[in-house]
Order: sequence, then C-alpha cells, then structure tokens
Amino acid sequence: MSVRLADDRSSRHHRSPRVQPHFDLNLSENPFPPLPSVLRAVNTTLTQANRYPEFLPRRLPAVIAQHVGVRADQVVVGSGATGVALQILQSLTTPGAGIVYGAPTFDGYPILAEMTGAEAVPVPLDVAGNQDLWAMQRAIDQRIALVVVCRPHNPTGTAIPASELNAFLSGVPARVPVILDEAYVEFLGAAEYVDPLRLISEHPNLLVLRTFSKAYGLAGLRIGYAFGSSELIARVRRLQLPFGMNSAAVAAVCASYAAEPELAARTMRITAERDSLRSALCDRGMAVPRSHANFLYLPGPGVATALRRAGITAKSYPDGSARIAVGDPEAGHAVLRALDAHAFRSDIA
Repeated sequence: MSVRLADDRSSRHHRSPRVQPHFDLNLSENPFPPLPSVLRAVNTTLTQANRYPEFLPRRLPAVIAQHVGVRADQVVVGSGATGVALQILQSLTTPGAGIVYGAPTFDGYPILAEMTGAEAVPVPLDVAGNQDLWAMQRAIDQRIALVVVCRPHNPTGTAIPASELNAFLSGVPARVPVILDEAYVEFLGAAEYVDPLRLISEHPNLLVLRTFSKAYGLAGLRIGYAFGSSELIARVRRLQLPFGMNSAAVAAVCASYAAEPELAARTMRITAERDSLRSALCDRGMAVPRSHANFLYLPGPGVATALRRAGITAKSYPDGSARIAVGDPEAGHAVLRALDAHAFRSDIA
C-alpha cells in the first residue's frame, strides 16, 4: 500500500500541466455540423465524383431563384459569397476604379480590390459601429465604380435601419452598382428584415449577395450567390468559371431548403447564445454592439491578446479589439473566463 501511494504521489508531481481547450472563433463559422439529411444528400453525389459537374451552372441558379422568388436569369452562383464578389468586381469595375465600403469590414473586400487593381475607398464606421452611409455617399465621385453595404455589418453585427438603407440607395447614382452583402441575413429578426425583391425592383443597380456558409453551415462546400436585375446579372455571368461549381452544391442546397425548419431552430439557438453572451459581457462593463449576426465584436485594447492567451482564436483588429463567433456555450464560457482574467490583470497593473 505504501509503495503504491508513493508511486501515485510521484506521478502527480510529474504530471504534465493541464492543456487549455482550444476554441477557433475566428471565421464566424456555424458551430453545428450539417444536418443528417444534408449529409446524406451530399454523400450520394460522391458516388458520381468521377464525373464533371455542369459546364456552366444551370440547375443551382434555378433552385435558388425559385426559393428566393426571382427568375433564374436573375441569379449568379459562385465559390462562396467571396467567389461571387470577385466575379462582380471583375465584371463591373476596371483597374484604378474606386470601391467604397465601411471600414473595418469583411477582409475579402480590400483583398479583392487589390486582386482586381481597384482602389479601396474605406469610410470609417461611426462610434456605434454602424456604417456611415452619408459619408459613404459623399465619397462617391466619378472614379467610384462600386459600393458595398453589409447588412448585418461585419465585424460589428450592426444592421442599418430599413429607412436609412432605402434613402441611401436612392441617393447612389444609377451608374454605380451596389452590393448589399447579406451573408448573415438569416440571423436578422423579423423587425429588421427588408424585402430584397422590392429593393432590386426599385434599384436596378443593386446586387444582393448571400451565402450558404453561415446559417446553413456549409462553409466547406463554398456555395454563394447574388441576385438582381437580369441585365446586371448577365454582365457578372460572363465571367462564370466553367466547371466551377461542384456537383454536391445542388444536392446540399435542395436538402437545406427542405430542412429549413430544423435550420431555423439551430439559428435560434445561436442567436440566443449570442444575446446571452453579450448580456454577460455588458454586465462586465464592455461596450459590445448589439449584433444581428452569428458573432460579437469585442472592442477594447488587449482583448484579442487576452483571448489568444486563453487558447481562443479570434479575428483581431489593429486597436486590439476582436470578433468572435458565437453559438457554442462552452466557448462562450471560455471567453468570459479569459476576459475576467484580463480585467483582473489590468486592475493589478
């Protein structure tokens, strides 16, 4: 007995330190895997993986168009919303032309501007984390070829009121296309929803951009789309990459549309966890903007560093702020512990 106890004590002294769990909250991913019905649909297509997909996508735009309520010639698809955005920039801008957007924004827009030789024209957000639409409107001159408006905005999660969006779109010159980036539209509440069909009817220069990466949880399949006037979509479709959409896309989208009640329940779980975590952070004195997406923006110097030290990967910004994906309660508790420790250390310092 005494020998065994001594051995136990020895093993405890030499036990390696406990490793903190790692949470990757950087890319605002859906924390849930695809639904079983979606997985079954995708797996079925893999038996035909030796065959090429459609030369140019026809079935997928038709499926999406029927669901959205537009004609198939009003939809363009691509490799995630980023792939579609690249097609838009390549089709509707020229090297040296300007692209106006609120900054900070989705990293893809400044990257795509550089890729296409366009000039990024970032307009700072206001103090509440909203896009300053009137400053953006003032930035539109003859060199501007495209405007990007995110709703909800990335990274703050704020949503422009419908009345302000309508007024802004009415003030944009008809020659300037506008991307309304709705990557997180499924997380909006009913009160914040804006009818996109009315918008594209009233504003022929508008393209509504969406993705299956976020609410639908299909980020790895890279399925995005935009819809708008048939004339504008035709211009973007001219650069459609042959064989560019994988065969699983149609199956995944059809299965996802069929499972929308289940996906809506998941979205509600994510938004409930988001609001609970935000309340806890606000109770700790953090000025976290009210988010309408599946992430939270955590302002303040040192926040990103505190999360990293706790084994949490977050999207960081030059001022030390961070954006974190939400929906996983365990990850949310880890964020609170990390920021509590950060505040404690700050008080001591």
